[in-house]
Amino acid sequence: MQDNIIPQDIIKIQKKLATFKKGSRNFNKYSKILSKHIKQYTMKQRVRSHIKTIESIEKIQTKNKIEDKSE
Repeated sequence: MQDNIIPQDIIKIQKKLATFKKGSRNFNKYSKILSKHIKQYTMKQRVRSHIKTIESIEKIQTKNKIEDKSE
């Protein structure tokens, strides 16, 4: 199972965001910052997943080529 640990920078922003009054200028500012960090984190996860998928497909293809040559 894959580790889905939340990065420390996102946790720090969430803690800071919790101290502000909802709707205040700082709350809006930090919520925008938090959304950017979350988008960046999810994009990294997505890219890692795609890379792993491509690598596993390549492994399967090389196994099939080796089996075809041996027959």
